[in-house]
Amino acid sequence: MFVTPAFAQAAAAGGDANSMLMSLLPFALIFVIMYFLILRPQQRKVKEHAELVKNIRRGDTIITSGGLVGKVTKVVDDDQIEFELADGVRARQMRQMITGVRAKGEPVKDVPEKGKGKAKDKDADDKAESAKDSAKDDTASS
Repeated sequence: MFVTPAFAQAAAAGGDANSMLMSLLPFALIFVIMYFLILRPQQRKVKEHAELVKNIRRGDTIITSGGLVGKVTKVVDDDQIEFELADGVRARQMRQMITGVRAKGEPVKDVPEKGKGKAKDKDADDKAESAKDSAKDDTASS
């Protein structure tokens, strides 16, 4: 005649799987939102920083995580670089502690082989520079 409270609760707890799925849905949505708003952008930043650090070469102007700005003078190995803070002041820095590269340096120039004429290269450079100067003079006189 009378239904005991324990019997009534047992019938409600034995509900279908649909109610359990609906109770887990908010947690799944929160995880998906966190993935797209937090995890993916963070992974992209890490990838960009790794690429930036990998491509540092001599002549680049860098900024360290401590706020120092200097010019790379030597790439020591895969983990360290040497950079110049001021004239004659050099420091070694771990690559991972570099936060940014301000100005890209020039690529390393090929070293001429022995026996090749350096005078020919120098003459070609002088001719190219004189042509630039004459072009500047022509535009200035106009």
